[in-house]
This record gives sequence, structure tokens and C-alpha cells, in this order.
Amino acid sequence: MEDSTEYERLRQENILKNKELLLQLQLDAASVGATKKAAISSSGSASKPKNRSVRKELQSPLPRRKSSRLAGLPADSEVTKRKYEEGIAALQEVERAKRARVAGDLSFEIQQGLVDITKSARFERTFTDENVQGTTDKDLRAMRQKMMGLGLYDQHPPNDIKICPERIYHMAFHPTTEKQLIFASDKMGTLGVFDAQSNKEDKDGNPTADISQYKVHSRTISTFAFDPISATTLYTSSYDGSIRRFDLATGVASEVFVAEDGDALSGVEVHGTNMLYFSTLDGLFGRRDLRQKRTDIWALHEKKIGGFSTHPRAPHLVATSSLDRTLKIWDLRKVVKTSEYRTLALVAEHPSRLSVSCALWSSSGSIATTSYDDTIKIYKFPDAVRWGPTSNFGTVEPDVTINHNNQTGRHVLSSPLSSISANTFYRWVTILRAQWQQAPPNGQQKLVIGNMNRFLDVYSENGEQLGQLSHESVTAVPAAAQFHPTQNWIAGGTASGKVVLFV
Repeated sequence: MEDSTEYERLRQENILKNKELLLQLQLDAASVGATKKAAISSSGSASKPKNRSVRKELQSPLPRRKSSRLAGLPADSEVTKRKYEEGIAALQEVERAKRARVAGDLSFEIQQGLVDITKSARFERTFTDENVQGTTDKDLRAMRQKMMGLGLYDQHPPNDIKICPERIYHMAFHPTTEKQLIFASDKMGTLGVFDAQSNKEDKDGNPTADISQYKVHSRTISTFAFDPISATTLYTSSYDGSIRRFDLATGVASEVFVAEDGDALSGVEVHGTNMLYFSTLDGLFGRRDLRQKRTDIWALHEKKIGGFSTHPRAPHLVATSSLDRTLKIWDLRKVVKTSEYRTLALVAEHPSRLSVSCALWSSSGSIATTSYDDTIKIYKFPDAVRWGPTSNFGTVEPDVTINHNNQTGRHVLSSPLSSISANTFYRWVTILRAQWQQAPPNGQQKLVIGNMNRFLDVYSENGEQLGQLSHESVTAVPAAAQFHPTQNWIAGGTASGKVVLFV
């Protein structure tokens, strides 16, 4: 009891001390307020409140919080709850007004010089007629003059030649020389055909581009190849895991191969009329015999095979490029079995710093690769046809390395002042791949590749630049580039499904 009494005594003392302290603070505050009021009255400025405070109160769009106690409202009353709900509703209305869409056109005054509407240095040429005139080698100069002399096909402007609805993945000329017949495939499985020599007219009698489109696959057509025996047969490979044989005479696209696991196919080649070669995005390579309905599959890479090709004069030699950053050369004549899988005999390889996008044999036995390390590499193997099934050269180095911007992806394809829609400003650019001319006139080996500055670059087998083709009407990157097999005709396909042609 004594402890309880002592505790109560101390508690009462603390209460008295706190009351005295609170009273002293109130007196001090009143004294300071009286002093300030007297100072304001003596200066004569108390008649007007500050304009800044008035503006702030008038411009505030939000309801101010008010004390229910000072307003004389009891706690937890219906009136208090209603006023609280009304305040919340007012706040929500203000937020909705901020987010509301503004209808109609908007007009702004743009600072002069803020955006340069002319072409920037990014789109300037890196190879011009001056480079041609300054060439001292007679043969090289003649090749450069021939390539730089190619002009843009002018029967229809590029914007009118929309060969595919979506982004072009692959394109090629038909082998015929009677007309410029261009085929292209897009990411949605459409095969487009453009006849550049046609005099087709629309219903009003105006000339129009002669374009046919066929929905051959349900997904991206990665590549296609013409039958070397029949000019009316085309083989297409797709990410939907199938290969189709498209008869251009009857219009029938028959299914000739379907991957068992639905693997997306990244490439196809045809030899004779019965042997197909294909690659997958899972690093597999296969051979399909159409007569015996037999398929052989080998594991060649741990990651995606971006492209492959067989030697034109030694089709048992296969060059593959992969996301695993390697170029590899294989021999189909020797199969190697491991405890986990079957593969082919490795002849040679080259590791790159970044992913290798393509590996293509030329008719002379050279391989051209394109890599994300911003290079085009050329490897020369003139005696490859004499390699035996046990040849193994280990790691090889390129004979020629060309610096070239290969950083495709999401890029600006048109002037930002041309439209309000952001979709017009940017498109995904197809991976750049160097393409050899399969049977070049006079045996002068050359390749073409798209240029991120909206050009088409042409190089010789020795790495000399032969030409840089462009036109002011070409406003997008012609990423999918291709030579005609025997003629100096060059075409490029863009992300909007359109074609540019130089002849």
C-alpha cells in the first residue's frame, strides 16, 4: 500500500509540472503573436493579405480539410461521414479530369531549330563516286563503275511496292532472266511475288504494281529456295515447324516435312529434286529424302542455328552459323556418335565475340559470315572440294574482315515529323545477312548486304567496296538484300514489307 501511495504522489506531481509547462508555452506564444501584430499595425501593411496566399487559395482545385470538432459536429455522425465521402469523390473527379483524353487536333509552337528535318550525318554516304574515280586498279574501277551505275527501278516508287503485309525476313530473285521477278516472305507466313515488268492497271486504268500474296504458313517464313531442276517449284521453311513445296503453276503448297517436336525451322536448301536440308532454332541440322520419306537429324550447336549453306560444288560440306557465337564447317560423309546424340564430323570452326547471323558459301569456295560484333568475315577455301572425310583444320581465321554496322533491332525508319503515331517512327529491322551472287558474270565474286543508313552495300571477295546504292525515296533500311543469281540486279526488303530494286 505504501508503494502504491508513493506512486500516486509522483504521478500527481508530474501532472502538475506538465500543466505548468503547457501554460507557460501558451503564454509565450500569445506574447510572440501580440508582438508581431503590433509590428504589422505600426508598419501599416496589415490591411491587405499577401497576394501570394490569395492566389494559392484561389488556384487550389482540391477541397480543403476542415475540422468536424470546430464545426460542432459530433464524432462518427452521419453528417461527418457524408462530408468525408463528398471530399473523396471531389478528389477522384479532379484525378479523372487530369487523365481525360483531349479530343481533336493539338497545335504547338515548336522552337526553331529544335529538330533538324534534313537528313543527319547518320544517313550520309560512306562510299561515293569520288571513291570510284580515285581507284587506280583498272579491274576494280570497272567493277565499281558497274555497281555504282545501277539505278533505282522507276516504274513504281518503292512505297507502292508493298510485296508483303509485314516485315520481310527473306527475299530472292527468280532465276529467270526474262523478267525481274522478286519473291519475299514475311514474319506472318505470307509469300509475296512482284513482277517488275508487268504493265498491270487498276480498275481506274492507272498503272499499279503487279503483286501477288499467298498465306503459305501460319508463322514466319524464315527462308525459301527454288528447285534447281524445276523453275516452277519453291520450297519454304517456317517457324511453324514445316517445309512446304509450292507449285507456282498450280498454286498448290503441299507439306513435305513436319518437325516431330514442332521445332521452328531457320533454313532450307534443296538438292536435285528429292533431297532437302534444313536447320532449326534448337541447333539441329537435318536431311530429308523425299523419295524414301526418311529424315536424318544431327545436333550441331547448343543454340539457334541462324543460317547454313552447302558448298555449291561439294554439297557434303555444310557451313553453319549460330547464336553460340561460332561458325562451323561440317562433313556429311562422316557421322560421329556420342553417348547423348549424333553429330557430324567437324572440319573447322571460328569463334566470334558475338552471335554469328549467317554463313554462306560462294561458288568459288569462300564463306561469308555476318556477326553482331559489327563485322563481315570472309574465309577462303579454294581447295575445299578436295578435302577428305577425315580433314580437321581446328580453329581457322578469316582472310578478310570488313567493319560493318550490324546492330539491327528497333530503329527509326522515318522522320519523326511525318506522323504523330509512334509506330510510324520505329520498326524492328530484320537481321542483316551477307548474300553472294550465286553465278556472277565473268566470275567476279561479290556480295550484297543491307546498310543501317538505308543503303545497300556491295563488296568484292577481297573486301573492297564496289558500290553503295541508295535513293532519296528509300526511307527505310533494306535489311533483306539479295542479288539475282546471274544478273547485276539487286533488291532489298524493308520492315514495312516493301521492296527497293536497283537495275
